[in-house]
Amino acid sequence: MPKMKTKSSCKKRFKVTATGRVLAGQAGKRHGMIKRSNKFLRNARGTTTLSKADEGIIKPMMPYAR
Repeated sequence: MPKMKTKSSCKKRFKVTATGRVLAGQAGKRHGMIKRSNKFLRNARGTTTLSKADEGIIKPMMPYAR
């Protein structure tokens, strides 16, 4: 059997934790920081785990990250 392909876009953007959850960067911090509140910027630091519904979309694209 040939190897299965991993989507290049997913391997660049997501990481799977040891428990199987998917880590992703926080959204909404590319531009327009002036109009965002300080609380929003503070809470949007680092990474976040995706919801179960979004995980179901991403995991089939990363067959070896389990």
